[in-house]
Amino acid sequence: MRLVLVADTHVPKRARDLPAAVWAAVEAADVVIHAGDWVDEPFLDRLEARSARLIGVYGNNDGPALRARLPEIADADLDGLRVSVVHETGPATGREPRCQDRFPGRDLLVFGHSHIPWDTVTPAGLRLLNPGSPTDRRSQPYATYMTATVAGGALTETVLHRVPR
Repeated sequence: MRLVLVADTHVPKRARDLPAAVWAAVEAADVVIHAGDWVDEPFLDRLEARSARLIGVYGNNDGPALRARLPEIADADLDGLRVSVVHETGPATGREPRCQDRFPGRDLLVFGHSHIPWDTVTPAGLRLLNPGSPTDRRSQPYATYMTATVAGGALTETVLHRVPR
């Protein structure tokens, strides 16, 4: 199962659209995960239309229309991999124990908010992934997104992609 992970797209406020490389990855994926800060409901419609399956949550920049359509936290079983998605996890310091306590029994937590890529594993085995932002790199050298592969209930490959400028 092929996944695409994005967050903090802020379309059309910070970018007019997703980069072409991200759209190509979306169209090739079995599941697209968006960890919030869409900003615009028509963008949600477009991503839904171009995704085989979309799992998304709202973020702090998402207004009432998006919050009516998206949960704060999404849970899914992807080929036996127990996944949760949330926009914000708080400060980087203490993130692993805080998320481990908040999301027990999960294998993977995808989050956003910071625009900073993140990939760690808690002592209990919860993998934490933040794909960064494909449209608003902020203090990062590159805009980014992630792809991953799930097989037999495990995340078998995770790649952080730099978006060409």
